[in-house]
Amino acid sequence: MSHRIVSVSVRDVRFPTSLEQHGSDAMHTDPDYSAAYVVLHTACGLRGFGLTFTLGKGTEIVVLAVEALADLVVGKSLQDIVKDFRGFYRLLTSDGQMRWLGPEKGVIQLATAAVLNAVWDLWARAEGKPLWKLLVDMAPALHDCSIKTHLYSNIYYLSELFFFLSLLPEDRMMKEGYPAYTTSCAWLGYSDQQLKQLCTDALKSGWTKFKVKVGANLDDDIHRCRLIRQTIGPNNTLMIDANQRWDVAEAISWVTSLSEFKPLWIEEPTSPDDILGHAAISKALAPLGIGVATGEQCANRVMFKQFLQASALQFVQIDSCRLGSVNENLAVLLMAHKFQVPVCPHAGGVGLCELVQHLILFDYICVSASLSNRMCEYVDHLHEHFTSPVVIQNAHYMPPKDPGYSCEMLESSVQRHQYPEGDTWKLLMNK
Repeated sequence: MSHRIVSVSVRDVRFPTSLEQHGSDAMHTDPDYSAAYVVLHTACGLRGFGLTFTLGKGTEIVVLAVEALADLVVGKSLQDIVKDFRGFYRLLTSDGQMRWLGPEKGVIQLATAAVLNAVWDLWARAEGKPLWKLLVDMAPALHDCSIKTHLYSNIYYLSELFFFLSLLPEDRMMKEGYPAYTTSCAWLGYSDQQLKQLCTDALKSGWTKFKVKVGANLDDDIHRCRLIRQTIGPNNTLMIDANQRWDVAEAISWVTSLSEFKPLWIEEPTSPDDILGHAAISKALAPLGIGVATGEQCANRVMFKQFLQASALQFVQIDSCRLGSVNENLAVLLMAHKFQVPVCPHAGGVGLCELVQHLILFDYICVSASLSNRMCEYVDHLHEHFTSPVVIQNAHYMPPKDPGYSCEMLESSVQRHQYPEGDTWKLLMNK
């Protein structure tokens, strides 16, 4: 059967989440959760679906970048791609002219992630497996140099990575799932009453780990953290997230003022590019028992390598769409294992929960073999728009069973929310 890619389509899909302040934080006050949504069409009729996450304005730029990459994809067969995935990754990221737009960062990397996510989805569908299971079943063969090369050697020259891949039984994940924490209760734009009610409801549903958005106003942060700590109790886990709002000295001072609420970590305390700044913050907050978490806007594996080498973070937050898809995320999982830093993925956006669950399952079964200080973010927004939505039971991600990478959207949802011609946007623009 021919899995030759005959065309690539991409659409600008936006959800008006800013109307209810879903996703709001100190830096992104009015996000409309959005995606550049990619479909790979093959000669045999099988399709691969992928996306990259955005916040509304600018999605059209990512769409144009995907269209620019499409010529590098059309005509390729899935079989040829996976035989030399290293070469295909480099083809997308090292075009002699488009590379200037990155390299391997920014809009062009978001577009690359969308295309590669669709390729991985296509491969998993062709094999009849969910993506995590495809990766797990490949793990024993990764000791074979030829397979190891086409998946991983594009990062070996960037690190002194020595690793082993162990294969744990999948039974625990199938029965219990992977532990999650919720961000949905404490977006910055929510009222006190809403915060308290959402936290109370979450506790009843089994949630024990909560993240709070901070960074706009210290007095307000103290008030909100106190309210949430009182609601969830002293023994449940609290994290705080500033979304890059502060400079280094301000971050240290601000978080010190919030230390009475015993946060496990401060997330994105300063510019995502300031590796040494994160290292200084980590060192200053260590005596308070507060770690630093970052990565959702870390541009590529090279920066993650430097964050790890500089002891600049205590929690690695991979993102399924910021890095170059599965290829680059696997490299970061392996480096995090080498440095013994737990991975707690970012998933605050449309489709991100659906995607990253596959990576974190692979991490547990084949790489880390540990749940110590590990959890995956969950936001309870927009899952109803996917054909295989994420399943949460007792605050745990349950392993997906459908073939693919779980990012196929319902066509009716895509048409309704396509920007600007979808009915949702026509209605809002005519108000």
